[in-house]
Amino acid sequence: MKEEHLKKASQLDANDQLAKFRSEFHIPQKDGKDCIYLCGNSLGLQPKRTSEYVNEELKNWQEKGVEGHFTGNKPWVSYHQNAKASLAKIVGANEHEVVAMNNLTTNLHLAMASFYRPNGKRTKILIEKGAFPSDFYAVHSRIEVSGYDPKTNLIELDSPDKSNYLSTEEIIQKINELGDELALVMFPGVQYYTGQFFDIKKITEAAHSIGAYAGFDLAHAVGNVPLHLHDHQADFAVWCTYKYLNSGPGGVGGLFIHEKHGKNKNMPRLSGWWGHDAEARFKMNNQINPIPTVDGWQLSNVNILSHASHLASLSVFDEAGIENLRAKSLELTNLMEKLVLNSEVLKNQIKILTPSKHEERGAQLSLFLINHGKSIFNYLIEHGCILDWREPNVIRVAPVPLYNTFTDVVNFVSILEEAISNEG
Repeated sequence: MKEEHLKKASQLDANDQLAKFRSEFHIPQKDGKDCIYLCGNSLGLQPKRTSEYVNEELKNWQEKGVEGHFTGNKPWVSYHQNAKASLAKIVGANEHEVVAMNNLTTNLHLAMASFYRPNGKRTKILIEKGAFPSDFYAVHSRIEVSGYDPKTNLIELDSPDKSNYLSTEEIIQKINELGDELALVMFPGVQYYTGQFFDIKKITEAAHSIGAYAGFDLAHAVGNVPLHLHDHQADFAVWCTYKYLNSGPGGVGGLFIHEKHGKNKNMPRLSGWWGHDAEARFKMNNQINPIPTVDGWQLSNVNILSHASHLASLSVFDEAGIENLRAKSLELTNLMEKLVLNSEVLKNQIKILTPSKHEERGAQLSLFLINHGKSIFNYLIEHGCILDWREPNVIRVAPVPLYNTFTDVVNFVSILEEAISNEG
């Protein structure tokens, strides 16, 4: 049976228009062979062109010193501008609504300083139960420093059946229930544990209908699924770039601020000098004049080496196209889902937590081990698979369309069958 699946996978790989991009990445090795790397939802692989981009800036620093800020093809003083066109396409925004800067949690704090302004009854923030710690700790502390009690003002929405799945209807119902007590809805684009892709448009509409803001953590969504932040009227969004965007460990973060807020110079914010009139920046006269775009939320000059790595990966996305990547992504997860559900070994041992509906999932399947534990994960690692383990008993598997193959999927499922069979 495996041979039959491998033959079909080989045909799919041969017809894959994106197959050429695998050679653009460094694939980790085990015993002299390519690993089956299915962990791009945690850390994306390194594009081979990354070293070229970083070395270019190292050379500029070496040869120009401080003059690199104002000379060369990409002067450092405006280096953040180079990512805007690519990011705008990936997140569905205007270029003046996106900027790469800081890291995700810093950007989330900056955004909440503007969009969580508790007043009167409107003091609550709604997140999902079991939110990723980046969100939970930031939201919890934001409520505290605003002088409110997280025990009563941080609302964690849990699924009624404890399945970790939240339907759009359940989310909207809770938003309407909170009504004029709700200040901010802060949801992920894709939930890290289950891989569920939330309906950003409908969540935003519901939040706005009762007078609240809607912000999103896109750490597991950016570079994974097509986004339409401008058209869907999200107020803000933040993300990291080291997962699906392959920009390196601890790489630069990203921020989206809808233009209706960016244009508002009176919008409260935590200011930095890089967020004010660029033309007057080095006159050092300390005049308050926020840039009327997302750039008005910048604090200081960018980390050039991290940003160079980011630009290298974005250039790959420019060539591949997010819609093309989405189409292949769904094919990869469809194949994996089919193989797991039709396997005599796996179908009664694995529960797939990720929704089957295409509109509710990205490049991830979360596999819950019903009768087994981490020993299965360890077996997979020992046999050349690189994946992610989450308590309790969940293996997160992310076939990334830029560098994973259909053959990777078949071989992974085969090794998973071996692991389960060996334990009995």
